[in-house]
Amino acid sequence: MINHRGPEFAAVMDDVIGGMRWALRTDNDILLYPCSGTGGLEAGVVNLLSPGEQALFCTMGSFGDRWATIGVTYGAEVVRLTVPQGEPIDPEDVERTLAEHPDVTTVFVTHNETSTGVTNDLAAISGVVKSRGKLLAVDSVSGAGCLPLQTDELDIDVLVTGSQKGWMSPPGIAMIAVSAAAFARAKTATSPRVYFDFDREKKYQDKHQTFTTPAVSVMYALQEGLAMLREEGLENVWARHARVGRMIRAGVKAMGMKLLAAEGHRSDTVTAVHSPADSPEALKSLLTTLRTTHSLVLAGGQDSLQGKIFRIGHLGWIDDADAYTILSLLEAGLISTGLRTRGGLAVAAAQAEARGGVAQAEPVTVG
Repeated sequence: MINHRGPEFAAVMDDVIGGMRWALRTDNDILLYPCSGTGGLEAGVVNLLSPGEQALFCTMGSFGDRWATIGVTYGAEVVRLTVPQGEPIDPEDVERTLAEHPDVTTVFVTHNETSTGVTNDLAAISGVVKSRGKLLAVDSVSGAGCLPLQTDELDIDVLVTGSQKGWMSPPGIAMIAVSAAAFARAKTATSPRVYFDFDREKKYQDKHQTFTTPAVSVMYALQEGLAMLREEGLENVWARHARVGRMIRAGVKAMGMKLLAAEGHRSDTVTAVHSPADSPEALKSLLTTLRTTHSLVLAGGQDSLQGKIFRIGHLGWIDDADAYTILSLLEAGLISTGLRTRGGLAVAAAQAEARGGVAQAEPVTVG
């Protein structure tokens, strides 16, 4: 560890902030908080809203719901636009809701919903929000750094992301891009805050420090992750995630499983798959077998989707070979638990997707 009030830390922090501005395509201030992504979501609420203020929260899964819950907790008058899990937010619904609630001052929306594997059309949503003169806050914890995201071009006022996803670092830092309009709102917002106060944090960062003790070790990792992204080139990073996402989806479908997310809005960082098992207990057994026998860790569903889906994460430092490994191990686990009897389908489909052609391999019967 180094002195977090000294010149060595200042150099690391300045490099990280510069890298974040580059990666998020923004000239806005980047505030760094030692917390999880949820802390970043709370920071957005307490700096943009006052108790009793009306705000629109667009929810399409667990993390959108969590953001709305934070708004309720701090006394905001929360208007919810909720869609079925697996569906994206329809910009026309945002337009209609804002017309019905003209007192809404701020719109909160998830870019990439980790719990359902759905990616929203931020450009269309931003166009609606900004045409009505509202502030826009975006949760891109599992999207930024992996999916195309032009923060300034989209006129996003608060953009929240976290170190542990596409930035290839341990958890522990929330990175928040804050516009001039958001700083102005924070000066008048009356929600109680100390730790997450934008103005206080900015004053310290302008002195190349942080208000509270920073996560120094995570900062080292974040600096290296950003250096890796710069070396690869951001457009290449986006293209790699898009290709791997297509490969994973093709392999999953080749094994006869169904995707949760709607066509055209399927995430390139996480794929949610309907359970191939006939009960939550059987799905739990599959995930346990994958972890203990095949060394493949997949996530289950959250909240109402628990026992109904599983999720494959494919973001950060991942390439085609990793996609093949994930799919082959998943297929092996399905076979060993009796949920499938044939192998060789998934990797062949992924290879075809990577080539943009037709699968050449024949399925192999196992057992």
